[in-house]
Amino acid sequence: MPMFDDSLPQSEMREAHESDSLGRLAAIIARLRPQGDDAATQRIADLVHELERNPDLRGKLRGALLDVFSTRRSVLLFATSGIYPETGVLAESFRRFAHKLLPEADDEAQSKEALFRIFRRSDARWLAGVPVADWVRLIGALGFDEAGDAGGLKRLGDDLLEALRVVAHRVAANGLEPEMLRLDPALEKHESPFLAQCEEALALTRRVEAARAERTPLADDEQHLLVLLEQCSEAIERVRRRAQHRGASFQLTFRLRRLHQHLERARSLAVLAAALGRRDTAAIVERSAGLWRELTLAECRRNSLRPFWRQNTELVALRVTENAGRTGEHYISESRPEYFDMLRSALGAGFIVAFMAANKLLLARAGLAPLTEVLAFCLNYSLGFVLIHILHFTVATKQPAMTANALAAAIGEAQDKEHERNLASLVDVIACTMRTQLAAIAGNLGLAVPTAMLIALLVRLTTGEHFVSEQKALHLLHDINPLASGALIYAAIAGCCLFLAGLIAGYYDNLCAYNRIPDRLRQLRWPARLFGAARWQRVAAYVENNLGALAGNFFFGFLLGGVTGVGTLFGLPLDIRHIAFSSANWGYAMIGLEFGVGWGLPVMAALGVLAIGLTNLAVSFYLALWVGLKARGVTFAQRRTLAGALLARLLRTPREFFLPPRLATANGG
Repeated sequence: MPMFDDSLPQSEMREAHESDSLGRLAAIIARLRPQGDDAATQRIADLVHELERNPDLRGKLRGALLDVFSTRRSVLLFATSGIYPETGVLAESFRRFAHKLLPEADDEAQSKEALFRIFRRSDARWLAGVPVADWVRLIGALGFDEAGDAGGLKRLGDDLLEALRVVAHRVAANGLEPEMLRLDPALEKHESPFLAQCEEALALTRRVEAARAERTPLADDEQHLLVLLEQCSEAIERVRRRAQHRGASFQLTFRLRRLHQHLERARSLAVLAAALGRRDTAAIVERSAGLWRELTLAECRRNSLRPFWRQNTELVALRVTENAGRTGEHYISESRPEYFDMLRSALGAGFIVAFMAANKLLLARAGLAPLTEVLAFCLNYSLGFVLIHILHFTVATKQPAMTANALAAAIGEAQDKEHERNLASLVDVIACTMRTQLAAIAGNLGLAVPTAMLIALLVRLTTGEHFVSEQKALHLLHDINPLASGALIYAAIAGCCLFLAGLIAGYYDNLCAYNRIPDRLRQLRWPARLFGAARWQRVAAYVENNLGALAGNFFFGFLLGGVTGVGTLFGLPLDIRHIAFSSANWGYAMIGLEFGVGWGLPVMAALGVLAIGLTNLAVSFYLALWVGLKARGVTFAQRRTLAGALLARLLRTPREFFLPPRLATANGG
């Protein structure tokens, strides 16, 4: 017995009432819905076959659809389904959550509500896997051309044109928001494509209406409107690029994405409307199938919180990582001079870290109250990292969160260009990043350990006592022994802090540009009189270039110091392990023990320092790269291709990943 036959609706309609068109359509969708390993595409193919050989079934299903379209308006379905709401993220999240608990009542005047009733939320999974070509065959098999002058088709065409007018007006209104004009004043000074597309869309709908009324094919096409819509897209991209340098609010980022969605919908409606005016049946079926798939998916996901939050998290990530990515470009050295500059910079940071570690040991035995001790640890880390930045030194673990975002930005840009050439350039950037990272690690460890030992020896010579007692020294070695403690877990926590610090740096860079803080500082008169106009201008310029990095370093210190405090407050075994501080503690411990302990514990602790560093780097780099790639929509297949190219380059020329090129190569010959 075939899956779809004359009696198909009869067995299903007793519960949903035979006269109910929605019930009939719901029964068809229930038969299309895959069960187990069945493919929806095969079920659709079976339905197409039955429709082609069974005129009665074809007429019943077509009549049910036309009945819905003739009794319900479709303007909102065409104009709003799948497009971000005007209300904003929080209000829309609350609406979706509330409608999960208490579903909304059916608005019998809207066809989008009918679509919401016919499909289930879980249908989005199999609908997304059905190619548009299958829907083209199904719509073609329904034989709408046999319906003649059906009222449902006329109502649907009228609603389509009205929806195009609604979308065009919304594009014009959103395209001339003050935030858009701030970033692209040309939109106001010259003829705006947002206004022009609205006028052209209205003209197109009038021409289509006239062609339908006179029953004559449309004389022209929609190409001029499509050109104007493309100019609107270019204006959006121009605003987005300028927002990277001038800063952007989350509202602007949200609005740009929403405006982009409206433009895509306007294109779909314009092409379908023009095909309707030309009476081009093949084009109408093809365009209707694509729009049908888009709208059904949107209605199935109408109240889904997870996809909505994932999309908007990507918006936040994109806004922040674009700024962090620009900061990360300074952490990637390409030539041999830049490589050694990074090594010297890392050596300076290692020198300061040794003093920061010593200060932390002094604070730990000062007998401070718990909250005061935590605050002291936070300030020790924060002020130390800020000092390192001010002196233009580099902490190795600060690099991954920054460089990962720079890499993500480069990968995102390469998606629209020549694949092979840009893939090779990406591998070059990653190789530069890895060898720069190794230089920073070597510099930090190369001076942190001997400086710590020197400090401990000077204390021993001047006071006659060890800087750390034998018991404390054993405790320090135990803390960085990966087999005897939770050092790697704590190192992963520190890696998360590094990742968050990178996002904070990007956020404050964006905040600085968006609020025009440097320009506002330059307008202050009393500092200029107090410090001198030239000096105050340099201060404003320094804030412009370094506010994000200073904020990231300061908050990174509070993140590191606050983890232990949170653990103490809630009775949790939380702590952090950082490679630079762990290496300095190793140096203090060895002098405290006067190298009198066996080789086993010091060697394991030294290996623990390297393992801690690897964990710091891997966790922070992975999180930052994952967020950066997610924000730019880089697919898994692209990541896999990049990984293969990296492995091939590593096997062919491993030296590139560890040592810089020779001067002649760096200079081009």
